[in-house]
Amino acid sequence: MQNYEFFPLGDSGVVVKLGEVIDLSTHEKVKKLSAYLQDDPFPGMVELVPGYTTVSVYYDPVVLYDPNRDQSSHERVIEYLSEIISRAHDGNAGDPRLVEIPVCYGGEYGPDLEEVARHNGLDPDEVIRIHSEQQYLVYMIGFAPGFPYLGGLDERIATPRRSTPRTAIPKGSVGIGGSQTGVYPIVSPGGWNIIGRTAHPLFRPEDQPPSLLRSGDVVRFRPISPEAFEAQREVTS
Repeated sequence: MQNYEFFPLGDSGVVVKLGEVIDLSTHEKVKKLSAYLQDDPFPGMVELVPGYTTVSVYYDPVVLYDPNRDQSSHERVIEYLSEIISRAHDGNAGDPRLVEIPVCYGGEYGPDLEEVARHNGLDPDEVIRIHSEQQYLVYMIGFAPGFPYLGGLDERIATPRRSTPRTAIPKGSVGIGGSQTGVYPIVSPGGWNIIGRTAHPLFRPEDQPPSLLRSGDVVRFRPISPEAFEAQREVTS
């Protein structure tokens, strides 16, 4: 695993930069390093956060401090990570999970579906078909708890973000923002075009892990009727 850089993140974190662009090659490096650290964390490691091109690693500087060594906690972490990166290159991140998410498109659940269709010169049904036929790679979780940044949106339905963001988007809303699609796991502000909604919970703080999706998963959206959506919402609410 070549061409990596380290950047300090306060007094208890390090950012490992593994690439310059968002692509599958860099994602594979992020996935392998994350999998290795999850299976075999170094002493004092607390948490890791995969990103598009980085892995942020948090540690306990007190655990890592050794008064008998002329080396800071940060330097010890860099030493550990350098060794781990060389080994993680040949590791196996495992097969991706395929997660199917049922979505009710359009109407009150997807108020911007027709706008997305107009912008791209398509019928709403074509937007639904294109959106639900793709498989999407979860590059990272961010913005809000459990919010997946998904790669793989067909350029035929890419649509710029709304000029005026909404102050409150319902939980489970499926949106398109530029060349990305995603799902709002909690009620939050946002400027993406909402084309549907799912009753499938993406974030449950009482669960471990609390996020349904994780970096490296593959997502497929399955169209359902309003009746099926309401029935599922009764079960999951």
